[in-house]
Amino acid sequence: MSDTKANILLVEDDQNLGFVIQDALKRKGYAVHLCRDGKEGLKYFNEHSYDLCVLDVMMPHKDGFSLAEDIRSVNEQVPIVFLTAKSQTEDRITGFKAGGDDYLTKPFSHEELALRIDAILRRTQGKGDDKRKRDVFELGDYTFDQRDLNLKHPTEDRKLTRKEADVLRLLCLHQDQVLPRELVLNMVWGDDTYFLGRSLDVFISRLRKYLKHDPRVQIVNVHGVGFKLQVG
Repeated sequence: MSDTKANILLVEDDQNLGFVIQDALKRKGYAVHLCRDGKEGLKYFNEHSYDLCVLDVMMPHKDGFSLAEDIRSVNEQVPIVFLTAKSQTEDRITGFKAGGDDYLTKPFSHEELALRIDAILRRTQGKGDDKRKRDVFELGDYTFDQRDLNLKHPTEDRKLTRKEADVLRLLCLHQDQVLPRELVLNMVWGDDTYFLGRSLDVFISRLRKYLKHDPRVQIVNVHGVGFKLQVG
């Protein structure tokens, strides 16, 4: 790995432990963003690009296993390491089934955590092409680049807002699949209240207008569940 190492998302509800782990990994050369619970972690994961996630298991609002499953629904490649006070075999199995790559039981050595992260990232190097595929999407006559918030059509270029781009990216990642409303709300807004649900409907309406130049590209309502992006 290079000296700059990697960008890590750390989700840990114990504030003191979170700061200690963050500081230890920073001293090893990693960039580390610390979130205090699963909902905040999910929102930040959707808004930023991370090379690896370190997730506590027992957290308020959304536990680490549920967070990992949500992360896996939009990114199958990013490595996930679980931190937990539980050492039972059943919990380890649950973690690996949720998409985890490694599992450390508290208390653990910060040196061991850093070494395991190094090993995982060495195995996952060279997947830049996969990452780019998650950033740039071809939708009929449109090209959507979520990095610069640009939706390009032969007749026009449109600059999206951050949240418009986040919603469209989730639709693209789930193309031809039903995308649940609750997942979009939690990943883009960090909550799934009724008020935010109405806001999501407004954003979907805007995206439909932006995509109107190619009738093959449709955002379909799936009643009572969510939305589906179809490209005919």
